[in-house]
Amino acid sequence: MSQSDPSELENTSRPFDGYDDVAENLTEPHAHPVIPDGYKPGTGSRLTVLAGVLAFALVGGFVLVSGIKAQDQAQLASATEAKTQEAPPVEVITVKLAPPTEALRLPAETRGWYTSTIYARVSGYLTRWFVDIGDRVKKFQVLAEIDTPELDAQLEAGKAQLKASEAELKVKETEAEFARTTFERWSGSAKGVVSEQEREDKKASYAGAEAKLNAQIARVNLDKSNVDRLTYLAQFKQVSAPYDGVITERRIDIGDLVTAGSTSNTSPLFGISQYDQIRVFASVPQVAAGDVGIATVARITAAEYPGRVFEGKVTRTSESIDPQSRTLRVEVDLPNPDLKLLPGMYVKVEFDYKSKANVQIPASALLFRTAGPQVAVIQPDSTVKFKDVQIGRDNGNTVEITSGLAEGDTVVLNINNQIQDGGKVTVKDNKIAAK
Repeated sequence: MSQSDPSELENTSRPFDGYDDVAENLTEPHAHPVIPDGYKPGTGSRLTVLAGVLAFALVGGFVLVSGIKAQDQAQLASATEAKTQEAPPVEVITVKLAPPTEALRLPAETRGWYTSTIYARVSGYLTRWFVDIGDRVKKFQVLAEIDTPELDAQLEAGKAQLKASEAELKVKETEAEFARTTFERWSGSAKGVVSEQEREDKKASYAGAEAKLNAQIARVNLDKSNVDRLTYLAQFKQVSAPYDGVITERRIDIGDLVTAGSTSNTSPLFGISQYDQIRVFASVPQVAAGDVGIATVARITAAEYPGRVFEGKVTRTSESIDPQSRTLRVEVDLPNPDLKLLPGMYVKVEFDYKSKANVQIPASALLFRTAGPQVAVIQPDSTVKFKDVQIGRDNGNTVEITSGLAEGDTVVLNINNQIQDGGKVTVKDNKIAAK
């Protein structure tokens, strides 16, 4: 085949399909790479340079970020170390003497002057009721009526038995009178007219008649007592109020079968309470029991009546300490003419009592450990020293200390685990004062 002019050769190159064409050319021995049409010479070199620049930028960015992160961690570690070396800040309070009089505030409950549960005295069916809860009633006012057919029948039978006994009594009286007169005639007869045996027989007949008469009198009295008892019970067909008060419960309705008695198997009819005077009961802690006694002034407040204070005096105490709660039960009597205080209310009572010559600190300054109660006292060099203390009286938010502290000492409030004996602390602005 003759050589042809290159310009006359048929153009056998294919369109560029990617790097596969280049790869095919490179696989032929001693073949020169064919540069696809449409790309300028040096394009591959430029791509290589661009890839290198990108890789360098990524590596540089990674190194930069790592450096910043390491710097932040170093700063955080340095700040943490500096923070741990700082003295922890604390709130403190200056110890003061307890006030001469202290207010003892305690929870309490109210009860009516009288509170009663009314049961039926007779068995039967409820026919009517006249009052409901919240009604004010007077003493002996009828609350309900009970139909008692069995009691009525017993009463009628008792009356009939009494009439029969009274009739039998008249017979016995006549027989006794006849026996008496007969005996008197026979006993007054001259000797020889009647025999001694007949005279003794008349005497025995008289004595027997007297005995039967006395037995019948006793029977009449028994029957009369039975009638009186049934008549008295019949009065309880009308259930009445035992005193002036307010109906607090009604547990019956028309047609209910009611049973006489107040056992666990019987249902009550009404609840009634009188509270124009009211009792307030509170439990005084043992440490204050000696300071709260008869005639101690008490102020009672209720959340339902803000700003109003009910004042009374202690009228009686249990005169003994409850072995479980270690408290003294006290009662305060209050006039309650407007019936504002209701039985069963939760109230607060406040007593005034004299404090002893002790120092006083908030309860939050105490730390309880195995050795007993302690407080953290600030020393002149800003170090902490834990001291054992003796609690004299616990007033709730504050406690009186009998030993271990002196007036003017500075103690730490709300002690945490970071504070150690002998460690330094930073005192915050002392804006807290003992109350």
